[in-house]
Amino acid sequence: MANYNGPPNWGPGKGPNPQQPQTGQGQQPGQQSQYGSDQRYYGQGQQYGNQWQNGATMAMPSQATLIETSEVRFFQNVYLWMLSGLLVTAATALAVYNSNFRTILLGGTGIWIAIFLVQIGLVMLIGFLSAKVSTMTLRGLFLLYSASVGVTFSILLVFYPHNVIFKAFLSTAAVYGGLSAYGLVTKRSLKGIGTFAYMALFGLIVALIINALTRSPMFDYVVSWFGVLVFSVLTAYDHQKLRVIHAGGFTDQHAENAMVIMGALTLYLDFMNLFRFIVSILGASRD
Repeated sequence: MANYNGPPNWGPGKGPNPQQPQTGQGQQPGQQSQYGSDQRYYGQGQQYGNQWQNGATMAMPSQATLIETSEVRFFQNVYLWMLSGLLVTAATALAVYNSNFRTILLGGTGIWIAIFLVQIGLVMLIGFLSAKVSTMTLRGLFLLYSASVGVTFSILLVFYPHNVIFKAFLSTAAVYGGLSAYGLVTKRSLKGIGTFAYMALFGLIVALIINALTRSPMFDYVVSWFGVLVFSVLTAYDHQKLRVIHAGGFTDQHAENAMVIMGALTLYLDFMNLFRFIVSILGASRD
């Protein structure tokens, strides 16, 4: 599965703006924050100010603390929906594997092409409608996409032993965890290498198409390692990208909620593609 929604729009007002100040300088107590999602904190600004005037020793929370709290909450929501997508995918894969539908999946390529087109369409639809529909609609589309991926990934349970699937999941979680942590904490800009990884992604898609036609085990092994490399870079880059998006601020709560789903979709795709290629590598090594 190499479906991807492409790099983000870096324009002002639609997520990250690298030229936009990263701190809320000049913020007044109770004033609307450029970060949009901290109303319950900024709304207490006047309360802290009144207590200070009345001689209370309570200190007003620093701007950096409020921004950090907002970022933590943002990523908690992103990971919550990413995890929801993974659970839906796993449940759907198991359901299809234990049903007669898997026989239909093994019967021909027509249904695979149809499912692939549906997945591409859903990813594009989520991106196109992110600013136009309700948050509930976006969540529903994301979970629907996750279920469609579960249908295709159910075939892995047919061709690979379950212990290989389990080892691949643990390996993916370890690789993904380390790279996501790096993307979140590094102060080095990953935009250059991330852009290169997006270009390499198109080459990966071409290689997957060629491999589907040639069905060469050796070529599949090489492509799988290339896929792991590409999505390892994208995992770190996409985490840093989401930090930049959050620091750029949101116009309103709906914009933030929409970005939570878009972020969850992006990180979900990184994880699932890493998993798919690691399964292929471990399966080939076992043979």
